[in-house]
Amino acid sequence: MNIRNIAIVAHVDHGKTTLVDRLLQQTDRDRRLVGLERALDQGELERERGITILAKTTAIEYQGCRINIVDTPGHADFGGEVERILSMVDSVLLLVDAAEGPMPQTRFVTAKAFAAGLKPILVVNKIDRDGAEPHAAVDKVFDLFDALGASEEQLDFPVMFASALQGVAGPDPEQLKPDVTPLLDLIVERVPPPTVDGDGPFRMQVSTLDYSSYVGVIGIGRVSRGRVKPRDPVNVVNAEGNVRRARVLEVQASRGLARVDLATAVAGDIVALSGIDDIEVSDTICAADSVDPLPRLAVDEPTLTMTFVVNSGPFAGKEGRFLTARHLRERLFREATHNVALRVADTDQPDRFQVSGRGELHLSVLIETMRREGYEMAVTQPSVITREEEGRTLEPWEAVVFDIDLAHQGALMETLGERRGDLLDMEAAGAGRLRLRYRVASRALLGLRSDFASFTSGSGVMTFAPDGYHPRAVGVRGGRGTGVLVSNATGKAVAYALFNLQRRGELFIGPGDAVYAGMVIGAHSRSNDLVVNPLKEKKLTNIRAAANDENILLTPPVRMSLEQALNYIAGDELVEVTPAAIRIRKADAAR
Repeated sequence: MNIRNIAIVAHVDHGKTTLVDRLLQQTDRDRRLVGLERALDQGELERERGITILAKTTAIEYQGCRINIVDTPGHADFGGEVERILSMVDSVLLLVDAAEGPMPQTRFVTAKAFAAGLKPILVVNKIDRDGAEPHAAVDKVFDLFDALGASEEQLDFPVMFASALQGVAGPDPEQLKPDVTPLLDLIVERVPPPTVDGDGPFRMQVSTLDYSSYVGVIGIGRVSRGRVKPRDPVNVVNAEGNVRRARVLEVQASRGLARVDLATAVAGDIVALSGIDDIEVSDTICAADSVDPLPRLAVDEPTLTMTFVVNSGPFAGKEGRFLTARHLRERLFREATHNVALRVADTDQPDRFQVSGRGELHLSVLIETMRREGYEMAVTQPSVITREEEGRTLEPWEAVVFDIDLAHQGALMETLGERRGDLLDMEAAGAGRLRLRYRVASRALLGLRSDFASFTSGSGVMTFAPDGYHPRAVGVRGGRGTGVLVSNATGKAVAYALFNLQRRGELFIGPGDAVYAGMVIGAHSRSNDLVVNPLKEKKLTNIRAAANDENILLTPPVRMSLEQALNYIAGDELVEVTPAAIRIRKADAAR
C-alpha cells in the first residue's frame, strides 16, 4: 500500500511544528506554502503561547506515496493527545534537540510508543544550535531506549540529522542536503504500510474530534478495515457497548492544509467523518451489518483537580455573557467529550463542578478558552489526586529538569530541598549554564513556578513530565510562604492609599482599578493576611505648605497571568475569571 502513517513526537520546543512546515513546503508543488510558519498551529492560544495544544493531522504526497502526518503536543499536560493519536499511526518520528538531548517528555512519549509496539525514527534536530552535540544526543537516546526496555528491533533505529529552521537534513551532521528529502526518503523506506483489512466490513475508531458550525462534530480516525463512502449507513458503538444507527454525511481527508472530500475512503487512510451526532473519542464506527467494536483507547488518569464555581463575587455579571450553573455545566461536559484526559463531575452543590486534568497548564488552557468565549467563573486552588494501594497513600510525582545559570544553583537546591525533591543528575549545559534533573512530588510543584521565575530573574527554564505514582512524600512544603493584602472596601483604588500600602508588600492593582471587600490586592511581606483600605484618601487641611506635600511614587503593580494566579492562591482563596479580568479573592467574599 502506498500509505504511510506517522506521528511526530518530542519534548516541548524541540521543533516538531517547524519540521512539519518544512515537510509541507518540500512537497508543495504549487509553492503556496513558501514562508509559512507554524502552519498547523491555527488556534489563537497556540500562536500566542508558541506551543501545540491539540494534535493535528495533515498529509503530503511524495514519490507516489501518501504520508499522513500527525503533529502532537510536546507539553506533558497534553499527553492525552499523544496517547490516543498513537493508535492511528504505524511509526513515530522522535525529535530530540542536539544540545539538550532527551528530556522528561521525550521519555514519556517514547514509553507510550514502545507500549504500542511502534518502531521509532530518530531525528536529531537543531544541529546548528550553539553547544549542539548530535552524536552525544544519539548515545543518550540509545541509553533511554534501553532503560525503557526496547526490543532489539526498536533499538535498531534509523537516525537522521536536521535543522528544521534551516530546512536541511542528512544521515551525517557534516554532510547535510539543502532540503529535507533525505528524511522523506527514510520515512517511505522505513515506516511500514498500515496492517489493515481492505476487504472486510468497514470499521474505524474515533481518535480525535473536530467541530464545524456547519456540520457539527467531526470524528477523525484511521480506517482499520473495509471502506466507507458518503451517505453510508453505519453502527456506532459507545463506551458502554450500546449500539445505535447513524449515517455518514461527508468523508474527508487532510491534504496539505486543506481538508478535501473523498468519494471513498479505504483501509489505512486517516479520515474525518461528519454527520454522526453525539460521537465521542474511542467510539467505534462499523458497517451497518456489523457490530465489532475495537478496545477503548487507554489514557492515563488525571493527576490534578480543582473546583469550578459559579462567580458570586460583587462584580459578577458585569463582564461576561455566560454566568449561570447551567452554562458552566454544559460547557464543561461538552469539553470532556473530546478532551480525553479531562474529567468533569457534579458535586453536592449545584453551582460547583469538580474538574480534573493532567496539570495546571492543561486546566488553565481550558479556563482561558472559556473566558475568551464569554464565560465567568471562579476556580479553587489545584490539588493533587491521590490513590490508596495496599494500605499506602500514593501521590503523583514528576520528573523535572531545571536549566539555570550557575549563579542560581544555590537558591534552586535550597528551594527543592524544602520541597523534598530528589536530585537525580547534574551536568554542565554550556555558557555558564547548569542542568539539574529532579524527581519531585507534584504537590511540591504547586507555587514553585512563581518562585523559580523570581530567583532566576526569568532566565531559568523548567520542564517536566509524569513520573508515576509513588508513596506520599513527608514534610513537603508547597505553596507560598507569605500572606496577602485584602481590601476592606468597595470602590476605585486611590494612589495615596496605594503609596502607603506598597511598603507592606507587592501590589496587584494600580490607581483607578476597581476593587471590592474581600478582594486580594497584593502580597503581604509577612506570613499573615492583612486587611487594608485601598480607598483611603489624603486628609485635607486648610494649611497650604510645600513642605507638607509628598511626592507619590508608585511601583508598577504585578499583573498576574492565569497560570501565575492558580499557582499563587491558597486554600481559602479563589481565582475569579471573567473575559475582562483575572482577580484573586477570599472564598467568603460574595455579594
